[in-house]
Amino acid sequence: MKVKIGELARMTGCQVVTIRYYEKEGLLKAPERTEGNYRLYGDDAIARLQFILHCRQHGMNLSEIRDLLTFSDNPTVSCDWINTLIKKHIMDVDRQINDLLHLKEHLKSLYHKCDGGKKSECGILKSLNNFENCTYCQKMKRKKSLQQ
Repeated sequence: MKVKIGELARMTGCQVVTIRYYEKEGLLKAPERTEGNYRLYGDDAIARLQFILHCRQHGMNLSEIRDLLTFSDNPTVSCDWINTLIKKHIMDVDRQINDLLHLKEHLKSLYHKCDGGKKSECGILKSLNNFENCTYCQKMKRKKSLQQ
């Protein structure tokens, strides 16, 4: 089956501009063209784009996807490195979950600081204006500086 870029976009839920970008970046091979210069994508290109999109849904960046595609096209070494890649993503997700749990607790504490009074008496606004004493903010600031 051969489809034009608009049909490919509809089939996959990927924007046309993103498909063109993936071509430019070499993730998708240059498609054949019609006499009118329309791009035509075959089954291999469709499967490759679906693979790319699936990887993106799993949080992989374009460099990682490029490595996976290169390996998939020519598997000449062990695939152990893929386990390492996935383990790194699992650790990233664990960090994100931890950060979100801390954020949730902080938001809960903010929620209980407002009694519905006037603006000048709102505990939430006072807390949000006092970021120097925000333990959550300080923890996130330290965490970011350690990652750099």
